[in-house]
Amino acid sequence: MASHLPTTTTATAEKIRIDEEEEEAANEVAVLAEGGSGTWKHAAFHVATTIATPAAYAPLPFALSSLGWPLGVSSLVGGTLATWYSSLLIASLWKWNGQKHITYRLLGQSIFAVASLGNNIAIQIAAGSSLKAVYKYYHPDGALTLQHFIIFFGAFELFLSQFPDIHSLRWVNALCTFSTIGFAGTTIGVTIYNGKKIDRNSVSYSLQGSSSSKAFKAFNALGAIAFSFGDAMLPEIQNTLREPAKKNTYKGVSAAYALIVLSYWQLAFWGYWAFGSQVQPYILSSLTIPQWTIVMANLFAVIQISGCYQIYCRPTYIFFEEKLLSQKTSNRIPFRNHLIRLLLTSVYMVVITLIAAAMPFFGDFVSICGAVGFTPLDFVFPALAYLKAGKMPKNRTVHRSMQIINIAIATWFSVVAVLGCIGAIRFIVEDVRTYKFFHDM
Repeated sequence: MASHLPTTTTATAEKIRIDEEEEEAANEVAVLAEGGSGTWKHAAFHVATTIATPAAYAPLPFALSSLGWPLGVSSLVGGTLATWYSSLLIASLWKWNGQKHITYRLLGQSIFAVASLGNNIAIQIAAGSSLKAVYKYYHPDGALTLQHFIIFFGAFELFLSQFPDIHSLRWVNALCTFSTIGFAGTTIGVTIYNGKKIDRNSVSYSLQGSSSSKAFKAFNALGAIAFSFGDAMLPEIQNTLREPAKKNTYKGVSAAYALIVLSYWQLAFWGYWAFGSQVQPYILSSLTIPQWTIVMANLFAVIQISGCYQIYCRPTYIFFEEKLLSQKTSNRIPFRNHLIRLLLTSVYMVVITLIAAAMPFFGDFVSICGAVGFTPLDFVFPALAYLKAGKMPKNRTVHRSMQIINIAIATWFSVVAVLGCIGAIRFIVEDVRTYKFFHDM
């Protein structure tokens, strides 16, 4: 009997070690539900990073060129006010039915996956384009293609993905917020400079193409504007804040939107003014002089996009970590947490990078993601969820006014989602016919 004691002791020790590892892993996943210690300033950094990314507002001049001045300006201003209002509604639903709704995945279900994945494909293409522009400035005859830079950016994001959560990236996002200001200031200034160097008589603001082409371009533009206000991460951000979380979120969202108004509107209006109907889908591609400032703007864009990318991929990581940790518990496989994270993040990066490199159609992904993902999440869902929650004010006049506003937002932006999807699909089909996979745009 004594000869069996070492074996029994070893087995017991191994079981204890496995149980401890599983408990540690489960606790790591559960951290998300415990709230955080961030301030409203951290919320402002995170919200500004998720919304005011160069990949979001760089296409706005092109969207205006597809709509014209009256409809373009009204769409942009209306989108700004509607998403600010919707963000406040989502913040108010953080605790609903006695539960904390700490992720958009819990609030919006499968629509969130479309928004987050589509967003990261689009912004990875944008980051690759900016890196390529910097490379071509120093090596005009260089052999590296857009696909190389998309891969380089994916590798860097894989490194950042090893940080445990959004709050651990708060200083990265602070840097990204300052890069947003740098990008906006530089790009707006260079756009005005280029616009003044162009013969103003040669700039046309008329809508181009046949009647059907104009209609599809307008539909596509509505999707791009919806994408530019994509903020499918507010519950995750709110969960990193200290109490009172709602009040801190309200202040953070409002501060972030002040920055958005200063950057979005200025770049959209000046970009369209400078280049008219000839403006490119990615405004930096329209700029020509001075080249060193264009390089600086592209570097600001890459820095900012790196933080935005991380915020949008985190809920996907958490979802699969929960699944794998559950599977680990049942199969008694002694993975360590960092190895699980490395595996998950590597698979995610390979998939996103492969799609972005194979179909680098930035404008198309912006529109389809805006129409199918962000319009339902950021415009339709908050309005309907707030009505369903029954959290309307007691004042009869305010109550009725909010009902009308919410129903109007949900109805109109449902139409925008359908029209934007139609326009985006048409242009994706055209680009697939025109270009081969892995085309160096």
